[in-house]
Amino acid sequence: MDKKLQGYIDKLNSLNFKEMYEGDFFLTWEKTDDEIEAVFTVADALRYMRENNISTKVFESGLGISLFRDNSTRTRFSFASACNLLGLEVQDLDEGKSQIAHGETVRETANMISFMADVIGIRDDMYIGKGNKYMHDVVDAVTQGHEAGVLEQKPTLVNLQCDIDHPTQCMADMLHIIHTFGGAENLKGKKIAMTWAYSPSYGKPLSVPQGVIGLMTRFGMEVVLAHPEGYEIMPEVEEVAKKNAEKSGGSFRKTNSMEDAFKDADIVYPKSWAPFAAMERRTDLYGRGDWDGINALEKELLAQNAQHKDWCCTEELMTSTKDGKALYLHCLPADINGVSCEDGEVEASVFDRYRDPLYKQASYKPYIIAAMILLAKQADPAATLEALAQKNTPRHMK
Repeated sequence: MDKKLQGYIDKLNSLNFKEMYEGDFFLTWEKTDDEIEAVFTVADALRYMRENNISTKVFESGLGISLFRDNSTRTRFSFASACNLLGLEVQDLDEGKSQIAHGETVRETANMISFMADVIGIRDDMYIGKGNKYMHDVVDAVTQGHEAGVLEQKPTLVNLQCDIDHPTQCMADMLHIIHTFGGAENLKGKKIAMTWAYSPSYGKPLSVPQGVIGLMTRFGMEVVLAHPEGYEIMPEVEEVAKKNAEKSGGSFRKTNSMEDAFKDADIVYPKSWAPFAAMERRTDLYGRGDWDGINALEKELLAQNAQHKDWCCTEELMTSTKDGKALYLHCLPADINGVSCEDGEVEASVFDRYRDPLYKQASYKPYIIAAMILLAKQADPAATLEALAQKNTPRHMK
């Protein structure tokens, strides 16, 4: 067998991730270090196999169901790509064209779409206290359906972004960082600045900054969360970050200065988000159907954002980073000055210089999602990869 592929298999065999089988993926901090490493290892193995024209089709049939309650480009196509990579077809659930619009319950919908489904991917990130709960409601419903003999199998759920975390994005970000710095063992002491940045739009989710501090603090890194006063995130996620940093030997701190966060940083992640308190208010207003209140809140938040246009990733700020060469990250699409907006998160010259690395960052997501699925649906993922390698079926005829 190929030496590199054998290395991935040997690595898997050294990890304990048995609890992932027939499980779900909600939040990164609910997974053990071995389980997180297993996702990275399988993702790398799948990417290597595809690059070397080895089919990774472990399903001969089956569905991956996607439900996006917010707009998406990268995650939508990453989920479809991941399912296709493993041999699943994708069916998107359009709630406007389903009986959900007529009052169908979560339990009924979940069971009706899952007769031949192996995975359900959901993005529900707009309302505090709702998205992650909805995902759990879906899992509870299909678990009951499977136990009652209605479903032949319990589909695994993959969180494609909720109100708390964006695990597929942040794990793709992390794998990009690992490869950029030559291995996870080289990340201890590296400084990453997760900073708010100005955007002329309203209500961007909290899940990316929360996911970043909830994951990056596990690798012994110096994680700095920067934002203007009033742009706080969920306090419980900050507590997760603090505990992770203590355990890993890294650090976690907050600052209200973008300059402080960027100084000597190895990695910068300037990204806009809405204040936690404002997102709570919006959720309450939507729950009461108070559209006048929602419009008033939007105007209030846009005016608040406009007071912080100086929170922008500029060439000057980038020169203050480690050797002036920090790795710039963004989940995309970025608000680019003079391109997508007049004033935004990043200067055009900075974004253009990092365009290829940014696209590489995004390219890890399909493999992260595929790894999450494979680890949940295969009892012995290492043996599965070995069998695929020995079978050596070409993915395409050259």
